[in-house]
Amino acid sequence: MRILLVGAGGVGTAFARIAARRSFADLIIADYDLARAQHAAAAKDSYRAVRLDARDEAATAALLTEHRCDVLMNATDPRFVMPLFTAALHARVHYMDMAMSLSHPDPDAPYRRTGVKLGDDQFALAPRWEQAGRLALVGMGVEPGLSDVFARYAADELFGEIDQLGVRDGANLEVAGYDFAPTFSIWTTIEECLNPPVVWEKGQGWFTTPPFSEPEVFTFPAGIGPVECVNVEHEEVLLMPRWLEARRVTFKYGLGAEFIGVLETLHKLGLDRTDPVAVGAASVSPRDVIAACLPDPATLGDKMTGVTCAGTWVTGTGQDGAPREVYLHHVVDNAWSMAEYHSQAVVWQTAVNPVVALELIDSGAWSGAGVLGPEALPPVPFLDLLRDYGSPWACEERTPPPQP
Repeated sequence: MRILLVGAGGVGTAFARIAARRSFADLIIADYDLARAQHAAAAKDSYRAVRLDARDEAATAALLTEHRCDVLMNATDPRFVMPLFTAALHARVHYMDMAMSLSHPDPDAPYRRTGVKLGDDQFALAPRWEQAGRLALVGMGVEPGLSDVFARYAADELFGEIDQLGVRDGANLEVAGYDFAPTFSIWTTIEECLNPPVVWEKGQGWFTTPPFSEPEVFTFPAGIGPVECVNVEHEEVLLMPRWLEARRVTFKYGLGAEFIGVLETLHKLGLDRTDPVAVGAASVSPRDVIAACLPDPATLGDKMTGVTCAGTWVTGTGQDGAPREVYLHHVVDNAWSMAEYHSQAVVWQTAVNPVVALELIDSGAWSGAGVLGPEALPPVPFLDLLRDYGSPWACEERTPPPQP
């Protein structure tokens, strides 16, 4: 399989390092910054680096054709989803991303009604992907991605009826030497945390709430312990109800009071805006300035300690009809990922899942046409192969509350 990997930041570089240990893939690595592409391509002698502006749909399609690629792997931030998505369609190759096309809140009732939802622009083109006989596998990172695989596994193997699918993400990571240093792209973090979160309920469908709503304390494994989690806009809530039956679907993130306070301050000052503002003779996006002022998450690994946990909490009745509650989860220790791959835990945990998915597509274990989420495909081959990558997952049984 020949893959055009677009984006050589922390996740893209980790993707290249993980794929380098597997025999199925040959990579062409593209980035706006050629030096970054070359750095990622150093993972394997056969990898090639090229410069590409991800906004240039025609150039991307030409690159796919020139190098006879089978798939475009999008490791950029969500701003570039649609030009890359449509370039792959025009070049008639498969496509995969880890974050979906951007949302646009309802202009009149942003905290009650959805406007343009995450992924709507991509799903609008699903018939064209089906006609082309090509697969666009969207949201195939860790969250979304592995969390969606967990949800499908719970539906297939563990539950007869699901009450709640709740993605819950927490960590005890610390970064030495910084008062504020996000471990993932601040551009994406601002986007998902300050947009109105989406919740899905049976009978009501998708609706929105104010940012950081419905706080709850969730206890994470691996020594992380109890963490307050809040609603955040995320793709799983838009993907899971398309293929799975549940009464409620949510995504909650363990951000912490200090992190939430910083984001709220950025919003109050207008520094989360993406539209350029005039600064002297220059025109700059405030959010891009914030991103430029913060350390690159890919460079923080040697200053980080702790573990990160991603998972899906499921409640309902088991296949025996009795109440059941589980937390399917995946934990990565930063010390391990740095020692094994020289990539910090958050970006490594994100990157490993699309590599696994592409290996399954290459083998034929996963296949399809159209725009699909991870929960549309069989989960067991994925979870078995993930273990082969030296990164096991776990299912923690929890005690359901007493029935009224």
